[in-house]
Amino acid sequence: MSTNIFQIIDQLVKKGTERSLIHVQDEVYVQNQILGLLQLSGYEPSIDETDDREIPDLLEALVTYAVNEHVIEDVLDDKEILSTKIMNCFLAKPSVINREFYQRYATSPQAATDYFYKLSKDSNYIQMKRIAKNIHYKTDSPYGELDITINLSKPEKDPEQIKRERALKNQISYPKCLLCRENEGYIGRTGHPARSNHRVIEVPLEGETWFLQYSPYVYYNEHSILLASEHRPMKITQSTFERLTAFVEKFPHYFMGSNADLPIVGGSILSHDHYQGGRYTFAMTNAADAFTFPLVKFPAVDASVIEWPMSVVRLRSENKKDVIEAASYLLDQWRDYNDPAVNILAFTGDTPHNTITPIARMRDNAFELDLVLRNNRTTEQYPFGIFHPHEDVHHIKKENIGLIEVMGLAVLPPRLKEELDAIEAHLIDGQTPVADYHQPWVEQIKQQNHSIDRSNVKAILHQSLGEKFSRVLEDAGVFKSDQEGKEAFKRFIETLNHSL
Repeated sequence: MSTNIFQIIDQLVKKGTERSLIHVQDEVYVQNQILGLLQLSGYEPSIDETDDREIPDLLEALVTYAVNEHVIEDVLDDKEILSTKIMNCFLAKPSVINREFYQRYATSPQAATDYFYKLSKDSNYIQMKRIAKNIHYKTDSPYGELDITINLSKPEKDPEQIKRERALKNQISYPKCLLCRENEGYIGRTGHPARSNHRVIEVPLEGETWFLQYSPYVYYNEHSILLASEHRPMKITQSTFERLTAFVEKFPHYFMGSNADLPIVGGSILSHDHYQGGRYTFAMTNAADAFTFPLVKFPAVDASVIEWPMSVVRLRSENKKDVIEAASYLLDQWRDYNDPAVNILAFTGDTPHNTITPIARMRDNAFELDLVLRNNRTTEQYPFGIFHPHEDVHHIKKENIGLIEVMGLAVLPPRLKEELDAIEAHLIDGQTPVADYHQPWVEQIKQQNHSIDRSNVKAILHQSLGEKFSRVLEDAGVFKSDQEGKEAFKRFIETLNHSL
């Protein structure tokens, strides 16, 4: 064989042992499972050569072999299915992984999540090699250091893959969505990702069973997803606050938050109740108080509005019950709140507009809930949403502002990589073509920076992109940072004590 396939298999098995995915006693078994997946009936011990490739590279080599030998077709889904099947050979059954997780939890919650996060990376469920393609940096803003990410990690569909998906006639409804627990171990099919190497951890929360997993394309450290066992729509209620605080009480080194439950201001998947969390400090986490205020009904709860482009009330108490009840009370008040002077209307007919994006964390042994006020109303002037990125920033970001962006991490589209490269070149040579929708921005950068050269152009562009993202967040804020917005915010705060 032109490719020493057995050497690649040997190296992958060796890496699996080194990563503690398997034990030495498992090596022959795993080797034979991989041979079967590659339709190889024999085995020749490989020459003992040093191969420093990591698991993702070795997997790619095996998949390439399978394509070349016509074991599978050269189609994205087929390659993903084989890749995850191979890595599944290295993984224990869910019950074993759950047992190991909770044995480590008995030592500390962090020991448990460290184990599961490492397992999810080593098994290639978290696509670390692809994630490394993302462009990520931090930029200063009036609100702290914002995170800017240009998402380049997800593989592009090849023409045959697109053709297959278009030809689909039988709509299979299993699993019901990408978040359902039934994705655990699912082999995959055209139009639904391969999840053979996917494992979840069962987490009891407030009388329900939820499941913890990591995002396969993490945007920050230990980017986790907590999903309901039942396939049911997202809904922000008091139960949301109960579950979020219960989770951070169990895992105090993690935050946990929820997307809002309405279109435009919600996340990309509203059909399945789920939260997102992890171990990362966002700019919003460190935001200082703009002002504090009393909640007469909840004297044990410290309440404040924080310095942030979106409208955030922070509640804090060592008493979990108090902070939950205060959050629920504020949610109820906000659901029905109207202030036409600043375009806030709670309903159009029976259609609700007001909701909340909540984030929970433990800080200094106290429960902290950040409640981000949202409104999804549209008008003729703002057809995408009054409190949504306005059209003059759509050249950067026009998608929904979900939980991750709310906290200060921009997830920007892949097209920006080449477009920003073109802008960078244009700022130096004045000739490189730039997309029409970027032209006003480019002129603004030129006016604000009279001396642009190769030594500073990247820093200038990064800073300007950060300023654009700040504007995106300001657009999404229901109470603006100007005097009118501050007064309007205080009017809402006053209702919290006048509605007793």
